Amino acid sequence: MRPLDENETTVVFEKLFKFVGNNLKKIVENPSNEGPETEPGRYCFRLQKNRVYYVSESLVKRATNISRKNLVSLGTCIGKYTHAGSFHLTIMSLNILAANAKHKVWLKPTSEMSFLYGNHVLKGGLGRITDSIVPGDGVVVFSMSDVPLGFGIAAKSTQDCRKLDPNGIVVLHQADIGEYLRDEDEL
Repeated sequence: MRPLDENETTVVFEKLFKFVGNNLKKIVENPSNEGPETEPGRYCFRLQKNRVYYVSESLVKRATNISRKNLVSLGTCIGKYTHAGSFHLTIMSLNILAANAKHKVWLKPTSEMSFLYGNHVLKGGLGRITDSIVPGDGVVVFSMSDVPLGFGIAAKSTQDCRKLDPNGIVVLHQADIGEYLRDEDEL
């Protein structure tokens, strides 16, 4: 497990910024109350086997006793680097994204299952949407009872959604909590 280099940090922060905007500062400066220290520590990003983890510094210090070969996971896996070198957020980052989301979409109960099966969000299933969304923004998808279901990329702006037909795609699916069942061997 090693710290991210400058290029890796830039790529991870750009991807997170797409979803949380200026709240990225809250994620980076989040105090950690884990470990035996009396003063709160901080969270940091670490790379282990092409996966990026969000973990407290005190836990990283204690994990140095474990060899890299034997270390499976540490903290919250927020994403992974592909063989081509691009970075993808994983569903495990949903709690961090949902707590700091800049743009949100709420689904009607009738379309929640469709999204959880890996389908895009359609206009007909849209319950509410935050203002000022532009195409390409990162969006966190919630149920009407404010339970985070997943995240994706906005295909249409907020204004375009009002004029869209019910079968038009509003949010392109990236990850959902149904992946815990569908891809449990890979997670």
